Amino acid sequence: MLQRLRHAEIMRRVRLSGATSVSDLASQLGVSPSTIRRDLEVLDRDGTLRRVRGGALLLDGGLLDGGLLDSGVSVDADADRPFAEVAEVDEQDKEAVAVRAAELVRDGDVVLLDIGTTTMRLARRLRGRRVTVVTSSLAVLDVLRSDPEVELLLLGGALRRTYHSLVGVLTEAALSQVVADRVFLGASGLRPDGQLVDTTLAEVPLKRAMIAAAGQVVLLVDRHKFPGTGALRVCGPDDIDVIVTNQGADEATLRNCAAAGAEILLT
Repeated sequence: MLQRLRHAEIMRRVRLSGATSVSDLASQLGVSPSTIRRDLEVLDRDGTLRRVRGGALLLDGGLLDGGLLDSGVSVDADADRPFAEVAEVDEQDKEAVAVRAAELVRDGDVVLLDIGTTTMRLARRLRGRRVTVVTSSLAVLDVLRSDPEVELLLLGGALRRTYHSLVGVLTEAALSQVVADRVFLGASGLRPDGQLVDTTLAEVPLKRAMIAAAGQVVLLVDRHKFPGTGALRVCGPDDIDVIVTNQGADEATLRNCAAAGAEILLT
């Protein structure tokens, strides 16, 4: 690929996710990490993006530092696409995942619902059920707030307006008090080796805390999340008990997850 074409593709991917890593770009563009590093240095000098250790970020507020991929650092990040806009993308696939996921919930369960447009759809499927829902999602709150059957527990924290969620140390502290039967987790992507990734530093430590608080981890990822756009590691495939996704999801990735012990449910 010509350098100018690589530069255009790099910028497209950075604008899409707000940040990206050298290793991801090298894999996606089929070149060596050293080539990507040189490209990022050129783009940084041109003032097109900001080069940081391990990757690059947008100049208008995207965040990525290669040294933070596993650190669990929590920061506010409102540079995402608006929630309503994301909710309209791949609606049929997300709805199918939510319908199948709802079948895993039993009356009397305590369930953790992660943020995201698919978990919001799952919440709609739980209306009228005798369950306890614990969440940091204001979208889930809006769906269930008037339902007299559902016991709804809202985690505290700082408001992340763009994505209708609560984040930060208060949210993490509240999660340390939760014991849930299962968590329904969202993510930005699932890598071919089964690594679960996300794009927003503020959400990664919360996802990890939700995993720690639940007896079973159920991952809700439509087929377009293979491999997705995330550059921040949430967990490995051995931390995931069930994956609910659509027909057409990458088969090699699903085989790797199954080999690690995950049950695969296809819609």
